[in-house]
Amino acid sequence: MPKFRVIAARAAFLLVPTLALVPTPSPLQADGDYPARTVKIIVSAPAGGGLDLAARVIAEKLQQRLGQSFIVENRPGAAGSAGAEAVATAEPDGYTLLAAQPAPLTINQILYKKLGFDPAALAPVAIMTATPNVLVVSPNVPVNSLQDFIDYARANPGKLNFASQGIGTTPHLSGELFNRLAGTKLVHVPYKGTAQAANDVVAGHVDLMFLEMGSALRLYRGGRAKALAISSDRRAAQMPDIPTFIEAGLPAFKSDSWNAVAAPPKSPAAIVALLNREINDILALDDVRNRFASIGMQPVGGTPADLSRLMQADTRRWGEVIRAANITAN
Repeated sequence: MPKFRVIAARAAFLLVPTLALVPTPSPLQADGDYPARTVKIIVSAPAGGGLDLAARVIAEKLQQRLGQSFIVENRPGAAGSAGAEAVATAEPDGYTLLAAQPAPLTINQILYKKLGFDPAALAPVAIMTATPNVLVVSPNVPVNSLQDFIDYARANPGKLNFASQGIGTTPHLSGELFNRLAGTKLVHVPYKGTAQAANDVVAGHVDLMFLEMGSALRLYRGGRAKALAISSDRRAAQMPDIPTFIEAGLPAFKSDSWNAVAAPPKSPAAIVALLNREINDILALDDVRNRFASIGMQPVGGTPADLSRLMQADTRRWGEVIRAANITAN
């Protein structure tokens, strides 16, 4: 495996500077006249988050390039499984696609006793973007550094709570990993989406959240919440005064997320290949790269096999956290 491939979520934000971002000639048709009608991209999360934005950018460009409508439909629920199941049971004809974060593709199969679909049976298409998570705390929490926060949380076991988009999402598992590594006892409060959870952090209804950098940037730039550390190997240009967890004294903490496109099981290889080529070419466009960079997202790209390996690596990584924290879901 070439060293520049992204095969572990830990490295997703930093090891993708040039992956598959050189435009290549792309056929305009595959499997006959595909796409001959509207293509639906089901986003397994509410509107307004990083996944939703990434999917809408890709959908807009696919529509321009392929001459057919690509519409986005948000279908959140069950930590992303509702949208993933809808795609997994759709006709494998290329007209229903999935845009998802790690949970429905990797984590939920460990977390839930029974799923209505097999994540491994979905046809991987491409990784759109990757982003590190940022520890964001409410203005009401009397700390200004990661070490201050760890000391404060240790002195108040069980009294601080952290929000997430739901049980089994990467922000939830990030909080559980933090508890284990920092010796804290933060209490999990699940929400149904990023926006409501982040708003409650700002309002002080919950104390903190491990938030994707794109969403964290909005709070950070507006001075609405305090960012204490970012889970990347180096500081982000968009928030240069925020240290990494490595700098701040918790080097073992790794937390990031990614957004990917998949298709129903047994989708035609020609359609998967066309979509993969188009997405890679879109991710190479300057306006797309600049748009993602402005909100803390790194274009990734790569082959369907790269996404498959990333899914397997994340399943192993977060599976260890789930078992160690004895997390279960109905």
